[in-house]
Amino acid sequence: MYDKQQAKEVNQTIEKAKETKGITNILLVGVDGDNLEKGNRSDSMMILTVDSKNKDIRLTSLARDTYVDIPGHSTEKLTHAYAYNGISLLLETISKNFELNIDKYVAVSFESFVKIIDTLGGVEVEVTDEEVSQISGVDNSGKQTLTGEQALSYSRIRYIDSAFQRDNRQRVVIQSIYQKLADSSVSELIGVSGDVMQYTKTNLSPLDMLDLANKVMKINDKDIDQVEFPYEGHRNGHIISKEKGYVIEWEKDYNIKELHKFIFDYKNYEKK
Repeated sequence: MYDKQQAKEVNQTIEKAKETKGITNILLVGVDGDNLEKGNRSDSMMILTVDSKNKDIRLTSLARDTYVDIPGHSTEKLTHAYAYNGISLLLETISKNFELNIDKYVAVSFESFVKIIDTLGGVEVEVTDEEVSQISGVDNSGKQTLTGEQALSYSRIRYIDSAFQRDNRQRVVIQSIYQKLADSSVSELIGVSGDVMQYTKTNLSPLDMLDLANKVMKINDKDIDQVEFPYEGHRNGHIISKEKGYVIEWEKDYNIKELHKFIFDYKNYEKK
């Protein structure tokens, strides 16, 4: 659902989005509760980059446990920013810590995520033997079409491996949705977006959605290039204290430089 008031608040919070010709960045947020205003944490955070100049679509996962300075609060996990004051504080926190001024967003609750997947007729993913036991109703490994509830369970798996693998599964679901819609016409995409966006909180107007659909259709990139932030080898996940628990500390200079290359200067980005 288009939130005009929230759009105004975001514009007040973020002075000016970083403009790079041909690049559109949208923050995708999955919230671990039904309240999309505040009070619940952002369980999943991804930056969707639509690069018209290089005809490429990219996806960056922001690890929820990344240790950051939250304006007006303290140094905590990135996921806590949304709980304190919703999308505006999360965007401000990303701006302050990662030097990324993103002004567009789409947020969904767990319940909304399930409805979106079911509206699309499910998503197709490769399920491993280890993952089968974590998804109710899935009995075999291999390529499976998951319902909304199953896709949510798949996206939240982490105890069989790691939180970073969980982020990867979330990107797999986004990739599957994208591939499912990639061959649609602009009019079909507009119709689907109308069905899906009722389950979201966003500051993308219907005109923004039309513009985005046109850009994606012109790019026609079937595979989404993906990264996990902070970068492996330049992060340290550990229990920092009894009070704050597990956090991911990170090398600021390296991570920000590589993140900005991936998003804004992809031609000169070396895949890790």
